[in-house]
Amino acid sequence: MSETSEESAMSRPTGTPAPSDPLRVGLLGYGLAGSVFHAPLIAATDDLLLDTVSTSDPQRQAQARAEHPQVRTVDTPEAVLDRAADLDLIVLATPNKTHVPLATAALEAGVPVVVDKPLAATAAEAEKLAALAEERGLLLSVFQNRRWDNDFRTVRKLIEDGALGDVTRFESRFERWRPQPKGGWRESGDPAEIGGLLYDLGSHLADQALTLFGPVVSVYAESDVRRPGAEADDDTFIALTHTSGVRSHLWVSATTPLLGPRFRVLGTKAGYTKHGLDPQEAALREGLRPGAEGVEWGVEPKSGWGRMGAGASPRSGGGEPVPTLPGDYPAYYTAIARALREGGAPPVTAAEAAAALRVLEAAKLSATEGRTVRIEAGA
Repeated sequence: MSETSEESAMSRPTGTPAPSDPLRVGLLGYGLAGSVFHAPLIAATDDLLLDTVSTSDPQRQAQARAEHPQVRTVDTPEAVLDRAADLDLIVLATPNKTHVPLATAALEAGVPVVVDKPLAATAAEAEKLAALAEERGLLLSVFQNRRWDNDFRTVRKLIEDGALGDVTRFESRFERWRPQPKGGWRESGDPAEIGGLLYDLGSHLADQALTLFGPVVSVYAESDVRRPGAEADDDTFIALTHTSGVRSHLWVSATTPLLGPRFRVLGTKAGYTKHGLDPQEAALREGLRPGAEGVEWGVEPKSGWGRMGAGASPRSGGGEPVPTLPGDYPAYYTAIARALREGGAPPVTAAEAAAALRVLEAAKLSATEGRTVRIEAGA
């Protein structure tokens, strides 16, 4: 085990923090999710303190201490769980297959938990975790940061304002051009790894569709492994029918040489089309931080705005440009801190995660058996 200086370690009080003290966070994992998303967003939240990071990689330990000088580093998740009494929140940014056992251990140790998506492999596992959190009176939330993408926030406001009329069809895409597999657990064909795009990017798209249009009654999916040497799904389409009558068409792909629109939303009054991606991930990868001087966080130029209209193609100038709302990933951890301080539901609940997993499970079954899968009401 390695730690930062003894002085840094001794400076952290133990026990329940006073209202003026920040909430102390243990972060498990410092790969892409931990280093690019969770750690910077935790550090940017006034009421949170990144206290401990676990990673077995010495280079990542050094990276964590360089990027967050106050942090202590340890080699294993167990070393963080051993300090449960000194922590107010544990965040899991570890491989998917570890989410359920580590979340269970953290909850049993009496610590609230944030888990990177997907929460689990199945809705049943997610519901079991939710029941454990409720039994212990602890917060359990899933990091669905894409609810705070600039384009999704804009779509949500257009729908809530009635600008599109009644939505009939919702199209959403996360498409990439990555003709060569990278390997690693995310692309593993081992079911235990919970890899593939359906559970990776598909977790975001299913969550967004459910957030906008509510429960689903039927799921149809087509899922393929297109790239030579690939093991897990890399090109998947999902069609959802919501109880409201809205149809959601979702695409996730690593094999798309020409990218489609990120969103295309059709209503009885107008449609909205948006290309490109929210700028926050790219900014975080470049080392920019929310709240830093001179940084307009989540803001995109007018050239990236979507267009809304009726009867003409936006690609030929039809419709009117719609200013894109700023993206706001920091809002997630601000809401987590508020829920920990004041009680109440977190910004994303385990029940919502279970509902999205139920859709993903149905999509996997549909693609395997070549049929539409019904989801029972209330399931």
